[in-house]
Amino acid sequence: MNLENTNKYKILAASIIFDAVGYASFIIPGIGEFIDVLWAPASAFIMTKLYKGNAGKVGAAVSFIEEALPGLDVVPTFTLMWLYTYVFKTKEEDTIIEVS
Repeated sequence: MNLENTNKYKILAASIIFDAVGYASFIIPGIGEFIDVLWAPASAFIMTKLYKGNAGKVGAAVSFIEEALPGLDVVPTFTLMWLYTYVFKTKEEDTIIEVS
């Protein structure tokens, strides 16, 4: 396993942990909504640090909305972003092609 794969799986582990933090606020009735007010911007910030570029910015917006709206805490936003980044996204999507 090379360094890139090791890093990739460390990001997956972190993503699962951050999704679990989001679930934890869902479990605690009454207090969970207050925790979501704090967790929504924090999760968006963390998303931009874990996943760079436009995809990270879009992921951050989705993460913020998902955490801020009641009842959506069950969506594993960080893990879905990892799947998009490392499983479904092709290398061609990373390349910017300029047409003159």
